[in-house]
Amino acid sequence: MNTDINALTCFTLSTTAQVAHLVLSKPEALNTMHPTFWRELDTVLAHLHQTGTARALVISSTGKHFSAGMALETFGGAITMDDQSPEGRAAIFDLLTDMQATFTRLENLRIPVIMAIHGGCIGGAVDMVTAACIRYATQDAFFCIQEINIGMVADVGTLQRLPKLIPLGVVKELAYTGRRLGAAKALGYGLVNEVFDTQEAMVAAALQCAQEIASKPPIAIWGTKQAIHYARDHSVEDSLRQMGWLQGAIWSNQHVRESVAAMKQKRVGEFPELSPLQRFSDCAG
Repeated sequence: MNTDINALTCFTLSTTAQVAHLVLSKPEALNTMHPTFWRELDTVLAHLHQTGTARALVISSTGKHFSAGMALETFGGAITMDDQSPEGRAAIFDLLTDMQATFTRLENLRIPVIMAIHGGCIGGAVDMVTAACIRYATQDAFFCIQEINIGMVADVGTLQRLPKLIPLGVVKELAYTGRRLGAAKALGYGLVNEVFDTQEAMVAAALQCAQEIASKPPIAIWGTKQAIHYARDHSVEDSLRQMGWLQGAIWSNQHVRESVAAMKQKRVGEFPELSPLQRFSDCAG
C-alpha cells in the first residue's frame, strides 16, 4: 500500500529554502517504530530522492525521547515468527531485508542527512542514526543497543555501521551489555559532531548546517558524498581511481566560476537542482 506524502501520521515534513526537515511526531508513543512508521519513512525518503528539490535533510524528534526504537508489538510479532520451518526462517530474512533497505535509503539519499538527537536513541533508532552523515545531540541524549536486553541481535544496521564510526571495542561493549552511551562520551568517540545544552539550540544548529550545505552546488555535494562513502568501504588506491572517474563525470567550469564569484561578492551562489528521477515503470510504454 502506498503512503500519501501529504498524509503522514508518524512524521511532519516541511521544506524551507531547499532544506527538508522531517520530524518524528508521535511523542505520546515515544516515537516508536511500527509498520506505519516504516512505510511512511520509506515513502518520504523515496520522495526526497526522486524529486531532487531539497539539498539537505534534517531529522529531529519530539517529546521525551528521539525514539524508543521498535514498537513492543512489532517485537512481539518478530518473536513469534515461524522459526520451525525453512519457509518461516526465509520470511524472517525477507522481513529484515525490507527494514534494512529503508535505513539504507538514508545512507544512499542523494543529499546529506543530519540527525538532531535528544533524549533516548534506543534500539532501532541507533540503526537509523548511524545511516546519517552528521549527528548532533543534546546533553541528555543517550544511545542504547537495546536488542541484546531483549534476547536478540541488533539486525537493521547498527552492528554493520557503528564499527565504522567509533572504536570496535566500544561497539562490542555496548552491543554485548546493552549499556547506555551518554552524549559526552559519544562526542569523545566521534559518534556525534557536537553536543548542545538545549534541543532548540541543537535543531537550530542542524538547520544552519543544512543551509550551508544547500548553498553549495548540489552536484558537487552529491559527488562528495559518493566519494566519501566509496572510500569508507574500499582501499585508498581503488578510491583514488574512482575519484578520477567521478570528477570527470560531474566537473563543471560554470559551477566553479559561480562559486568563486559568489564567495568574492559575499552572496549565495545560484546552481541547478539535481535532476528529478523517474521510476523505470514511469518511463516504459
